[in-house]
Amino acid sequence: MNMATKNEIFTRYKKEYYQATKSRKGEILDAVAEVTNMHRKAAIRKFRMLQLRDPAKQEGRGRKVYYTKDVDATLLTVWKVANKPCGELLYPMIIEYVAILRRDRMWKHGDEATSKLLAMKEHTVRRRVGGFAYGQMKKRGLSATKPSLLKHIIPIFKGPWGDKPPGWGQIDTVAHCGYTLLGDFVFTVNYTDAATYWIIPRAQWNKGQEATKESLQKVKEKLPVILLGLHPDTGSEFINWNLKNWCDAEKIDFSRSEPGKKNDNMYVEERNGHVVRKYLGYMRFDCREVVPIINDLYDALALYLNHFQAVRRTLSKKKVGAKYKRTYEQMPKTPYQRMGEHGAAPEQIKEKLRAEHAKLNPLILLKEIDRLTAKVLQVQKTVATAIKKVS
Repeated sequence: MNMATKNEIFTRYKKEYYQATKSRKGEILDAVAEVTNMHRKAAIRKFRMLQLRDPAKQEGRGRKVYYTKDVDATLLTVWKVANKPCGELLYPMIIEYVAILRRDRMWKHGDEATSKLLAMKEHTVRRRVGGFAYGQMKKRGLSATKPSLLKHIIPIFKGPWGDKPPGWGQIDTVAHCGYTLLGDFVFTVNYTDAATYWIIPRAQWNKGQEATKESLQKVKEKLPVILLGLHPDTGSEFINWNLKNWCDAEKIDFSRSEPGKKNDNMYVEERNGHVVRKYLGYMRFDCREVVPIINDLYDALALYLNHFQAVRRTLSKKKVGAKYKRTYEQMPKTPYQRMGEHGAAPEQIKEKLRAEHAKLNPLILLKEIDRLTAKVLQVQKTVATAIKKVS
């Protein structure tokens, strides 16, 4: 017997079943079970399900849905343009994202759904973003940092960081080594501004002193404010006379973290995962040809993250028993917003950034990031295949 026929039988008996006495319900169940070849318990569950779905029983009950599927679609669009952040970081950017997409005629949603989206509260955004199906595999990379015998030439700095102006940042290297540190491969030098979270990543071949200095020279050129200070860990690519002499010549303060204390570099360490690993993952890049393409990707990525990705600053962290209780700032902000609000940033720099910001579109930048990421992977795959054929 097919499902349609079974449904007809249950529909025929359901009204009598709901109003019947206990003995009569038993008789109905026996008859239905014999005809449909179902167990009596299954027949009871089927009658119960039909009762819950009965329009006569449900009409007018419950609160009407306000944020309907079309509103979810608008939020999903903004969430994807923002590259799938959490609700706390997405909420302060919604109004600007919608305005830019409308300006460039890339917003495809109706006025009613859009107005509901713009009026949505933060806790609602958090809850609905949390319901979107997305997941990322969490992997751990290999550490390429080793102690240096020259670390005594750089003073240790442990804070406070709150009074540092824009231009005073932390630096770190990320190894794109895959599953082994053997051989030659690409590194990323990541700069993160302590005051504004302004980031500038640069790719280089290996982590030699000269290559690292050239990457930091590019960071200095691309940073919108004057580079005032650099704070690395104790890796040998940073703790050397070559970089020390360059900092002295450029009048850049140079300090370092305490050995074995990663939290001394907390700003850049968290950006390594949120920026470099998020977009390039943990695969191995072991051909020189990908370095300029990765740097093109980083140029687009820096614009996208600095102008359109909000960052939430931790105000305090207190250990309670075996756990840490963290207090965050009330409203996350983008590095662009932080730079514009900081009193130590020159006004002409702020005006230049405002003019640049007015020309940008997060969706166009994200498409360019996706295109360059695919190009990086394709070049790496092509070169690796060619090497295997030769060998």
